Amino acid sequence: MDLTGFFFNPNIHPYTEWRARKEALAGYAPGAGLPMIFDEDYLLEEFIRGVVHREGERCFFCYVMRLRRTAQVAVQNKFDAFSTTLLVSPYQKHDLIREIGGEVSRETGLQFVYRDFRPGYRDAVERSREMGLYRQKYCGCIYSEKERYCRKKNRGPGS
Repeated sequence: MDLTGFFFNPNIHPYTEWRARKEALAGYAPGAGLPMIFDEDYLLEEFIRGVVHREGERCFFCYVMRLRRTAQVAVQNKFDAFSTTLLVSPYQKHDLIREIGGEVSRETGLQFVYRDFRPGYRDAVERSREMGLYRQKYCGCIYSEKERYCRKKNRGPGS
């Protein structure tokens, strides 16, 4: 396969986190020989409008936004297929990603490439550390950022 990377992260909060992730990829890609397309739109408001009052479905909405935009860019560039780096993470909902990818595939006529890359996750983490790459600390959305800092502990009744 010939690969082209696509950076589109409408859920990332705050903007400084979005920028750090984009800059890390922009610095890495040339040395890896990975052609890139960067979507410069920071669509946090669109993401929040889509999940407000449905926070429990935020991953669904995020996956839909990202996979649809990825497929649109793939169609525009006459690519045969699309996929997502979300598939390397053991923290993502693979069944949901596969389902949405299949739906977007039917909508666009492009093949959605599903591979379970989770077995390589630990090696990828170690390699990224060795390379000194920026490592994200949470999925990126405002809700996961809150969960990162405000984990509820069992403190007993009334806490």
